[in-house]
Amino acid sequence: MKRVAVVALIFLMGIISFLLLKEEKRQVLPTTQITKNSPRVEPQSPKAATIAEGLDTPWAIAFLPDKSMLVTERPGRVRFVDKDGKLQRNPVAVLESVEEIGEGGLMGITLHPDFPSNRLIYFYYTYSASGNNTFNRVVRMKYEEGTLKDEEIIIDRIPGNFNHNGGRIKFGPDKLLYITTGDAQNPSQAQDTNSLAGKILRTTDKGEVAPGNLFDSSQGKPFGNLVYSYGHRNPQGIAWTQDKKLWSTEHGPSTLDELNMIESGKNYGWPDIQGNQVRAGMETPMLNSGNATWAPAGADFIGNSLFFGGLRGQTLYEAVINGENISLKEHFVGEFGRIREVITGPDNMLYITTSNKDGRGNPNESDDKVIRINPNLL
Repeated sequence: MKRVAVVALIFLMGIISFLLLKEEKRQVLPTTQITKNSPRVEPQSPKAATIAEGLDTPWAIAFLPDKSMLVTERPGRVRFVDKDGKLQRNPVAVLESVEEIGEGGLMGITLHPDFPSNRLIYFYYTYSASGNNTFNRVVRMKYEEGTLKDEEIIIDRIPGNFNHNGGRIKFGPDKLLYITTGDAQNPSQAQDTNSLAGKILRTTDKGEVAPGNLFDSSQGKPFGNLVYSYGHRNPQGIAWTQDKKLWSTEHGPSTLDELNMIESGKNYGWPDIQGNQVRAGMETPMLNSGNATWAPAGADFIGNSLFFGGLRGQTLYEAVINGENISLKEHFVGEFGRIREVITGPDNMLYITTSNKDGRGNPNESDDKVIRINPNLL
């Protein structure tokens, strides 16, 4: 009996020791406390990661050779985000001539194809001239030792207004500069090939007429100006396929937003045709939103997929293009709010910006953001 009692006592002491050790380990595990002042945690997909936050209406991104980025903010600031995703507190530059009005302000940014040698960066912005006239212009500046200097106007007095200013600029595969302009709330300007409003322009790096490519297919003669295509309402995104075909996103009148394949000298119909309408001498969109609203903005290709941001649609859209067959996918619907920029980074990831502080969104305390998307997980 004594032996049984001793064994039972040893067994009981072992159980007590195990429980005490388990309780000790449990007490030293880290805990997360949620207090009244803790920031709201947003639902995040593992497909997405926030790179920078606390921006004010970021409009466009340009990647520098070292994989850091410059981001334009519509009020006129240029911000720097290093390659590790740290947002520099002070702006690289504040463009004093910028006027943020309605949809206007500091918008597009792009690097010269020979940036490593000439250090030139291009911007598109809205400004006010005498008599309260609103215009847009394209300028270029030198970026040296972390600062921008020597602003040079290369295209001026592009018609502007409270809305419909276009604003996307990119160098194409041909090393020419492409510029999207809106109709400046005057639809008739889109059909006037002597006006720079409601167009996609193509120019040299100095803002001059690009030789041999500005051709009016309906008249069989050159336009003689910067116009590459016309009949646009408010295009805000341009991107090229691997075989160098140019596509554009375009805002429709509330609905009937468009995806267009752009060709030199062609008329894309605004305001004479919309949606699936057809008219001789005018181009019907490759895809339109029908009764839905995308409010499409920045765009870029990965493979045969054209990814583009939706402002009112609050979605990252993916148009999968197989010849004339286009299927549309939707990603992150409503998760980030209004999406403006969409661009492929040097790491082959997609980078998007939110536009929740543009007066039409519902910003939270961490808006606006730059977000990295892994397209392989979509």
